[in-house]
Amino acid sequence: MKPELKTERKGPVTRLCTHTLTSLKYGEADLVEELIGKQTFTEVLLRQILGRPIRPVDVRIADMALVVLMEHGLTPSSISTRLVYMSAPENLQGAVAAGLLAVGSQFVGTMENCSRLIDRIRDSDDARAEASAIAREYVQARKAIPGFGHHLHKPVDPRAYKLLDLARAEPELAGTHIETLMLLSREIDATFGRPITINATGAVAALLGEIGVATEVMRGFAVISRAAGLVSHVVEERQSPSGRFIWETVEDAIPFVSGEPGPA
Repeated sequence: MKPELKTERKGPVTRLCTHTLTSLKYGEADLVEELIGKQTFTEVLLRQILGRPIRPVDVRIADMALVVLMEHGLTPSSISTRLVYMSAPENLQGAVAAGLLAVGSQFVGTMENCSRLIDRIRDSDDARAEASAIAREYVQARKAIPGFGHHLHKPVDPRAYKLLDLARAEPELAGTHIETLMLLSREIDATFGRPITINATGAVAALLGEIGVATEVMRGFAVISRAAGLVSHVVEERQSPSGRFIWETVEDAIPFVSGEPGPA
């Protein structure tokens, strides 16, 4: 009898979830016996995303970030959700998805952009010189610096400094991402010649970096958090409809004028 030949598996695999007729596992953990009623949603999502055992400090940091990102009133994401829900109230998930499409490089999801700057400084041979160079680049380009400044919160964004204070009180965190963010903040202030507030997504970038969330994944936390906020906007839209008022307000505020469209 010939020995059975072992062949290497080819093609993609998954380590996230598997199931039988009588059980279901998230990774190596049994959903029914080890997770339901024993771990929180935040613990499980971190385990799935980070792929490692989760510490209490990881949960505290992630929860802070998720709470901060959930809501900011009538912003592009929530307005989109309300308008789509008004148009298609049978499609709650479509309305929420419409709002999530607005999570990007300009609003809600800017922690990814800020984290790239933090990574750039941390990877450099001279952190201060790199931070100064970043500040000068944005000044010369006349562009907003990701993670800094806020048109609604002045002179500081109180959310950001609360997050940073709470994170500094965690002895298990190395603090290197936070220190890098503060270094960048000092160089930005010096270059602009005035204080520029760290905003909430700037602080979130540093905090998520402290617990090992990759830069390319950070915006996912904004998606998770804002989805909850958008469901609450759907609930309020059902109770006190605003979609048609928003539509009519915009229609009245932006008049038609004759002539050819201007240059792009």
